[in-house]
Amino acid sequence: MTVRVVVIGDVLLDRDINGDVDRVCPDAPVPVLEIGDVDERAGGAGLAASLLARPGIEVQLVTALADDEPAKRLSALLTEKVAVTSILTAPGTRCKTRVRSAGQSLLRLDVEPTPEDPSAQEPCDVQALEAALEDADAVLVSDYAGGLVSHPDVHRVLRRWASQRAVVWDPHPRGAEPVPGVTLATPNRAEARHFCDVPGEPDQLVVRLRDQWQAWAVAVTDGGNGVFTAAGGGPAMFTPTPFDHHGDACGAGDRFAGTVAAELGAGATARAAVESAVADTAAWLAAGGVSASPDAGTRSTWSTQYDDAESVIRRVHAGGGKVVATGGCFDVLHAGHIASLEAARKLGDALVVLVNSDDSIRRLKGPDRPVNSLEDRCQVLRSLRCVDAVAVFDDDDPCALLDKLRPDIWTKGGDYTADMLPETPVVSGWGGRVVLVPYLAGRSTTSILNRSVPIDERTL
Repeated sequence: MTVRVVVIGDVLLDRDINGDVDRVCPDAPVPVLEIGDVDERAGGAGLAASLLARPGIEVQLVTALADDEPAKRLSALLTEKVAVTSILTAPGTRCKTRVRSAGQSLLRLDVEPTPEDPSAQEPCDVQALEAALEDADAVLVSDYAGGLVSHPDVHRVLRRWASQRAVVWDPHPRGAEPVPGVTLATPNRAEARHFCDVPGEPDQLVVRLRDQWQAWAVAVTDGGNGVFTAAGGGPAMFTPTPFDHHGDACGAGDRFAGTVAAELGAGATARAAVESAVADTAAWLAAGGVSASPDAGTRSTWSTQYDDAESVIRRVHAGGGKVVATGGCFDVLHAGHIASLEAARKLGDALVVLVNSDDSIRRLKGPDRPVNSLEDRCQVLRSLRCVDAVAVFDDDDPCALLDKLRPDIWTKGGDYTADMLPETPVVSGWGGRVVLVPYLAGRSTTSILNRSVPIDERTL
């Protein structure tokens, strides 16, 4: 089944100037960036549309394009991924340039063209807009306050179509409020506070905005914490994110809103669409976010754990930090596991845990193991403060995965010796170290399971 999503909104040209800083300017206390490369991509509604262009989703972007050189580059970037229809002529192309070193932004330069006569309204191709909406299963209004969504003709058409299609409205503080009857609006926490008549916490804001906007549902995104959703006449429901993301979250809101629109277009309920979008956005961020492949995040969060670990290692190494890794089944987490994990984390700046898959455990422990599924074991590990990422391996040992990730230190419990570990020569091969950490005697998953089985069953 192919879902057709129309994205309506303002486009930007985003540039990243990447380089390295290793000295300060002699005539001013500012860093000197030696430029390595310059990346360009579509931003604003263009990014939202590009992130939606995945298998099973047909995307059409309805926007306003200027007649200038940046617009030509932007149009070329967009038409590689989505169909583009320009219904207005923009006064100029908005550009945002980020100057970055080692993944950190040093400066942002914005170009914001304004019309010669701000009171003049460019004519809008209403017929093209109506034709796009006629063919849509869902609509994403991606408002970036460039004037397209608030244009009287566009706003009037959206008011008429709001009750006829699944419409997701991603608002902007300087843009238009959602029209009455939208299926779901997706402000972030700051935007919700801006629009709401009365201050409050996200679980209160989401209910107030649903009623204020006369929307079927509102979902307030709260960064790495999760999403608060109020649908129909019910109270707020909280959907937490699967893990804490540390790094560049650029585009996460666009990814979330786009996935919600696609899910609604495929027939999902508002709450189910939000849950799917939270998992998808988390997986997309774990896979590298805007620098990831276009279909990153379309698998479940748990199937992208290698990408998560790789991203953490790349980030820590870029900052000159040290990565520690350890591994095991972690079937029934106990005090011995916690002691070893906390000790390992103190050896470096991030801890990556390599976990046996269910099939790997069955080969090692027998057909009755694991007790807890891979997804549950990973979720418990990710909830620990000392764990920064989780990766899964299907072999009998983690050597192949270790050779891909290449942490600085590999740790195991003190009940082993370095000579006993098959990982030792692998880790040594790239100059890594093996360090043994404390082991609490008498703590093991097997002993816990044995104690939980009735005596009469153990003696049979």
